[in-house]
Amino acid sequence: MNELFEIEPCHALPCACQVFNVKGQSADTYDFGNGGDDSPEDAEDYACGNWQFHAKPPTDEVLRKYGITLDEYSQIATALEDKLAVGSCGWCI
Repeated sequence: MNELFEIEPCHALPCACQVFNVKGQSADTYDFGNGGDDSPEDAEDYACGNWQFHAKPPTDEVLRKYGITLDEYSQIATALEDKLAVGSCGWCI
């Protein structure tokens, strides 16, 4: 963990966070983006072919909510994209 944020994916559900805090405050990944399967055609039923988190542009509301700057938002969003980049996964089968 660094002082700005803490991200810990769930062990058996690596596309979701067990812990996600911003400046010590419990945070919502949906404030920073959304995840989804980029290649569902390559997966079995209830599995993912290429699950990725995609950051969305920051809003003033989110910046105020967490007391962060645009640069800090970018750092957090990039870390979520990195930590929640699962790829091919069959945990939900």
